[in-house]
Amino acid sequence: MRRIYHAIYETMADWETGFATAHIRNGEYHKEPGRYELVTVGLTAEPVVSMGGLRMMPDVTLEAIEDPAMLILPGAALWDAGDELAPFAIKARELLEAGVPVAAICGATAGLARTGVFDTRKHTSAALPYLQMQQGYGGAGCYVDAPAVTDGNLITGNPVKPVDFAREIFARLDLYEPAILDAWYRLFAFGDASAFEALQ
Repeated sequence: MRRIYHAIYETMADWETGFATAHIRNGEYHKEPGRYELVTVGLTAEPVVSMGGLRMMPDVTLEAIEDPAMLILPGAALWDAGDELAPFAIKARELLEAGVPVAAICGATAGLARTGVFDTRKHTSAALPYLQMQQGYGGAGCYVDAPAVTDGNLITGNPVKPVDFAREIFARLDLYEPAILDAWYRLFAFGDASAFEALQ
């Protein structure tokens, strides 16, 4: 079973990765049920409180990440409040350099922008001016105005498009057959009743 590590930290934006985590854990339509395990990772072993007030306990700490299938970085107010979450961005850069997929959304994209990983990779975020405010960002030429973008092992997402972000994660993980992934997206992005029928 491969481990997908999901970062958790104070002020984490709950809704941005909720579709992804819920459907990674729900193996009903997976090509290979039981292939992945979702593991929460924190800077320390202490509990954190999300933006929505959920109290969460990390399964492991950042230095304990081992043989990851993917690292998922949600947004958080802390990404814009200083360098406290910088270790997650540094770890993400290390994993990308090692060929491990990384998925970042909202404020987490600002953290990655500061490490320079966007300078040569296509990416998106809340808006280009947001990233241009980040010291060290030189990737304006690679910015794509889209709900979610995948470039090799890097997935980035707009904070108001969590379903699109989840779809890119599922595709990179090869979680569903293409027809199932298409039906899942049509159901959760558009409420398409015919997609529900297809999933049945």
